[in-house]
Amino acid sequence: MSRRAYRILPTESTTFHPRLMGRRGAVASNSHLSANAGADVLKAGGNAIDAAVAMAFVEGLVNPQMHTIGGECPILLRVAGESRVIALNGNMAAPMKATPEAYRARGLTDVPDAGVLAAGVPAAFGALLTALTRWGTMPFRDVVAPALELAKGGFPVSEGLRNQHKYGIAPMQARFVKEWPGSAALYLPGGKVPEVGALFRNPALARSYEYLAGQKDPLAAFYKGDIAAEIVKYSKSQGGLLEMEDFAAFETRVEEPAAMKLGDTELFKTGFWSQGPAELQTLAIMWQFDLAKIGFGTPDYCHLLIEAMKLAYADREQYYGDPAHVRVPADVLLSHAYAKQRAALIDMKRANRELRPGDAWRKAALLPEGEKFTPKDWGAGTVHVDAVDAKGNMASFTPSGAWISSAEVIPALGFPLSVRMMTFYLGPENHPNVIAPGKRPRTTLTPSMAFRNGKPWMAFGTMGGDNQGQWLLQFYLCRAAFGMSIPQAIEAPRLSSEHTPGFFAPHASEPNRTRIEPRFGARVLEELKARGHDLDIAPDWTEGFVSVAEYDGDTGMLEAGCDPRGSKSACFPATALAW
Repeated sequence: MSRRAYRILPTESTTFHPRLMGRRGAVASNSHLSANAGADVLKAGGNAIDAAVAMAFVEGLVNPQMHTIGGECPILLRVAGESRVIALNGNMAAPMKATPEAYRARGLTDVPDAGVLAAGVPAAFGALLTALTRWGTMPFRDVVAPALELAKGGFPVSEGLRNQHKYGIAPMQARFVKEWPGSAALYLPGGKVPEVGALFRNPALARSYEYLAGQKDPLAAFYKGDIAAEIVKYSKSQGGLLEMEDFAAFETRVEEPAAMKLGDTELFKTGFWSQGPAELQTLAIMWQFDLAKIGFGTPDYCHLLIEAMKLAYADREQYYGDPAHVRVPADVLLSHAYAKQRAALIDMKRANRELRPGDAWRKAALLPEGEKFTPKDWGAGTVHVDAVDAKGNMASFTPSGAWISSAEVIPALGFPLSVRMMTFYLGPENHPNVIAPGKRPRTTLTPSMAFRNGKPWMAFGTMGGDNQGQWLLQFYLCRAAFGMSIPQAIEAPRLSSEHTPGFFAPHASEPNRTRIEPRFGARVLEELKARGHDLDIAPDWTEGFVSVAEYDGDTGMLEAGCDPRGSKSACFPATALAW
């Protein structure tokens, strides 16, 4: 790395967070309450999968503006002693009544971005229970115990829960009062917005968890028992599409991950129903260049990163969808030969304003103009949890959806439904993400896992809607290409492109626009402007909220890290622990 590149990076002695290392366990999450729950589970004899499941349940209680159990939870796992990574498709499924015609008959031109018409079968509980029962060691009643205790006994309202822009209780107060009495009854105790630090309880959610913990088969109890029946009853009362048959047919798919070898590392992501493979495509394009010579944080680095993301994410829009419903040219999209073709399109002196998907079916660098899809911000919120244990079990979970800003809390259950179906299109009929019965919508959620020299290395992830993959691949570059430590890689300045249509309705884009932290330096910003980039200068420490847990099988050392961006914002007080 060039000497100039180091000037924008903190040294090991000046990072906000020190290296957090231990030999027994390491956890990282968005909340100190969930991180401590994960640590408690590990100390009680559970493994990393048990810990991550416990953390996800706590996150769904204490950060409901970013996730509740009515949402989704894509998962990556590594089981001790195995050389493979396992992917769990924790994505919701559309009801069997969900067709383009059903929405057009209601006078709609898009799937709504809120309410029951955007709600499918909740997937998070199925993914968490599948991970727990197949690869965990503890019963459900034990891993849900921390969340249950907090739901019954109460937890302090955080700054994020109260005030998070657009999604916290205070910004949602008027809508709760006017439209969603179930939400108002729970989140406006005494008719008022609770203050930061006030003790908050969710008795309905506690009853839901107590019911499930008392069942012999909690998974069946959720999808075929009283929970499913209550959700369907509520959905029908609001004009929704869900039926008991939709729940009975739902299953958590256990899949092979998408993967890409890059130098002496290999990065694993969930499949083409997520945006994870776009990270792999971006990195493969960048690997065609001499990154060591370019150096981190230089104008050439930032320009290459932006242009590579534009190309990869154009393919995301053109090809990605539920592989059970659409054909995806996966082998071509994830090949280095195709990456080399795409890399040749980059002009290192000038930004390109076009949306340029490749012709993956014909193995060509560019798709003919007439075959491109041209559909019309960040999503509401997400959390992420990581855990590793001394045996080498690793877990990367990205729970999200069922935000309190997007749907009413079901009074009997204590949580709302996810509106992830907003990412579907109603047309054209050949779009890979057009809505269909039983289909799973494209999701921004993208947990990460990596090996180095063929051995398990890192579990990591972030929140942030369409920006998730962009932030994660930059963290990965800092580690894999530039050799930074975990704190340095997390705290290095970042950027994000808004060039490609977003996954969330109304699928907006701003061609050539890049949001960038000014810590890259005035020289870099001026050079990027000169090359034609439209820069949105973000406040420092706002681009991303990465967390990570690392495992070194050779030394037995474990390490955890979290982003000071979260702590500095006060809304996402991320926490990492190792011991």
